[in-house]
Amino acid sequence: MKQMRKIIEIDEELCDGCGQCVPDCAEGSLQIINGKAKLVADKLCDGLGACLGSCPTGALKIIEREADEFDEEAVEEFLSSKERAKTQPPEPMACGCASTHIQSFQPAASPCQSANVPKSVPADAPADSQLSHWPVQIRLVPPHAPFLKGADLLIAADCTAVSAANFQQDYLAGKVVLMGCPKFDDAESYIQRFTEIIDTCGLKRITILIMEVPCCSAMNVIVKRALERASVSVPVEQITISTRGRELQRVSW
Repeated sequence: MKQMRKIIEIDEELCDGCGQCVPDCAEGSLQIINGKAKLVADKLCDGLGACLGSCPTGALKIIEREADEFDEEAVEEFLSSKERAKTQPPEPMACGCASTHIQSFQPAASPCQSANVPKSVPADAPADSQLSHWPVQIRLVPPHAPFLKGADLLIAADCTAVSAANFQQDYLAGKVVLMGCPKFDDAESYIQRFTEIIDTCGLKRITILIMEVPCCSAMNVIVKRALERASVSVPVEQITISTRGRELQRVSW
């Protein structure tokens, strides 16, 4: 039944799709769709405006209009359906890619450990990878993956790997990496995944590597929410790089 009531309104011209509002919506009614924050359904929004303070551009406001009445049962079912979807393993690709096959392997020696490289190796030979495990996407790595135990964890926004010229040597070497996009992926699922990892894996520290673009800052919000929910604390260093790969800032929490 429709009624005049308070409800969220999103100014798409002001919205930059950063996704910082998504974790603050307890009902899950906000999602990033096609690069913009969207209200999934009127009945899922309680109109209280808990998300307003997290919007850096002022794209969110509470208005009064005719809308479906807020439905708590619909919210519970919606959130439950999202939880069920997270527990379903991803379907294997037609090519047979074993993206969920957990693998650990010995990374190549970092440059500082390479003093004993045989002289027969050409100076311009391709460098070996610093990657120590597979998979690397946040959505595909279970919290119980053995390579997470006691890890020095690097949480890297996807674009950083192609922006930073020496990504592996400067940021990946000696770390376990999890990668994802805070703009297009599900923020709440990331928060839950990181909370469980922090609680159970005994991490040494967390490094967050993001781009200077506004949408990337949502990764900081996601990790902060996970730390707030977790029962243990972990030191965090956040690194921001430019779209040309230049390091702009390091901040410790």
